[in-house]
Amino acid sequence: MDDDSFELTKIDETTREKLRQTIAKIERLEEEKKEVAEQIKEVYAEAKAIGFDTKALRQVVRLRKIDKAERDEQEMILETYLIALGEA
Repeated sequence: MDDDSFELTKIDETTREKLRQTIAKIERLEEEKKEVAEQIKEVYAEAKAIGFDTKALRQVVRLRKIDKAERDEQEMILETYLIALGEA
């Protein structure tokens, strides 16, 4: 038995309970994350049903998370690359 595993057997009950609580909290949050992901999927399905392009919606959502100055810089670099490739 190495020193790390030996130390684990010495954890007091207070620390064990804190560990249990931490694991339980992480598991609850993971379940909530799964539920939210399902709700987002449903919203995209509803949007598609009324005629929105979900690929474009996802891109809009992604872009809105980015700072305007950073987004402008990314668009400028993209445009530069497209011009260099004769695609713009």
